[in-house]
Amino acid sequence: MAVDTMNRPVRTKSRSSIPTALNTSNSVSTKRELFFRSDGSSKQHSVENGISSMRKEDRDMREREKKDDSAAARSNKMMDGYVGFANLPNQVYRKSVKRGFEFTLMVVGESGLGKSTLINSLFMADLYNSDHPGPSLRIKKTVQVESTKVLLKESGVQLLLQVVDTPGFGDAVDNSNCWQMIIDYIEHRYEEFLNGESRVNRKIMPDGRVHCCVYFISPNGHGLKPLDVEFMKKLHDKVNIIPVIAKADTMTPEECTLFKKQILNEIAQHKIKIYDFPDIDDEEENKANKSLKERVPFAVVGSNTVIEVAGKKVRGRRYPWGIVEVENMEHCDFIPLRNMLVRTHMMDLKDVTNNVHYENFRCRKLAGITSDGKTNKIPNKNPMMQIAEEKKDRIEKMKKTEQQMEQVFELKVKEKMQQLKDSEADLSKRHEQMKKSLEQQEGELQEKRKQFEQERAIFEAQHGDLRSKTLEAGSKEYVRMLFCLPCVVPASGKLAAR
Repeated sequence: MAVDTMNRPVRTKSRSSIPTALNTSNSVSTKRELFFRSDGSSKQHSVENGISSMRKEDRDMREREKKDDSAAARSNKMMDGYVGFANLPNQVYRKSVKRGFEFTLMVVGESGLGKSTLINSLFMADLYNSDHPGPSLRIKKTVQVESTKVLLKESGVQLLLQVVDTPGFGDAVDNSNCWQMIIDYIEHRYEEFLNGESRVNRKIMPDGRVHCCVYFISPNGHGLKPLDVEFMKKLHDKVNIIPVIAKADTMTPEECTLFKKQILNEIAQHKIKIYDFPDIDDEEENKANKSLKERVPFAVVGSNTVIEVAGKKVRGRRYPWGIVEVENMEHCDFIPLRNMLVRTHMMDLKDVTNNVHYENFRCRKLAGITSDGKTNKIPNKNPMMQIAEEKKDRIEKMKKTEQQMEQVFELKVKEKMQQLKDSEADLSKRHEQMKKSLEQQEGELQEKRKQFEQERAIFEAQHGDLRSKTLEAGSKEYVRMLFCLPCVVPASGKLAAR
């Protein structure tokens, strides 16, 4: 990969060094063409023939390198003024091959969409088998993040592939915040890398950052589901997202084209940022990027079964109506996806992860900004100054609290005074009412008394003679009775005088 990015025509001012530089450039370009050969012939050849041809091309490439190096050495001895920096791409190439490459791929999607099968098909290795089944066969009740590391070797180049799967994603009844575990995993990897860089004694540490997230979209439906939209909106600024339509053999070519347009429209409508292919000065590479960009989202079909068709062995799926070939661009977009992930854009995915997503996380972390958008203070001052500031802040908080308590107390006093005034006004009002009622009753009694006196005077005036006669008769009768009574002897035995 490093040869492709750093191999450029060398321009020097010395005339004697021009032929050697051009010769080295031609050898490197020949080597680059052999090393990054496209997969256009995969339609006609089987997987075994493709691997053997790649190994043969690699041997031829090494022999040509030796010949070119020997010829360049002989010409260097014969020519004066040769510096030797034209051989830098070869040095970078050898160093990169010796060190090996690392790539972390995350696959996210609902169970049963063929994630494990597609990963096995992409790297032509049994990453998931009967001993280590895929995530769909290990469904959990909650979303979990699990990683698998595999060391792959091809033509002397080592690739440490780490596949991160998320069993249980989208399978629950309530999928609220089911993406939080994935976000925490990605940011945890970023934080581990940042801590390793911030140490005093830094060592060469493995790059565990997630470089690419392949998101599987279900072919059932009329577009993206709300879960798909929310997931991509939460992660599009943290990782490179590549949308993939799973099990594309369930749709006709016309339905697949319309489905792709609908997905792209919804992605643009919700302002979701997926992986953007870079602009390159080379016209041929721009055409290749344009052809890949036109196929996004990739409609793929995965299969680990080898089927013989017309005397040729191909990977595909057999149906009653025919055979779907995995490595046939007319049937699906498996080859463009594999070329993009492995052969052409793997280094660009790593560069975007390192220069964009990781730098954004690093900037937020150093600035004290959390994922929620809140800012945390980072202590970068003298401890005594910090203690004094904290004391000052606490005193200000206490003053504010005291002011608030005083305001509350004043409000309560005002409320109590108002209640007392209202009760006093009510009592005075009731007192006036009772006083008026008593005065009214007293007036009524005075009137009744006057009326009674008048009636009494009238009655006495009318019946005065009768009363006097009655009194006289009564007094006479009383005297007569007194004189007519016999002598009564008391209980003491003494005589009572009359």
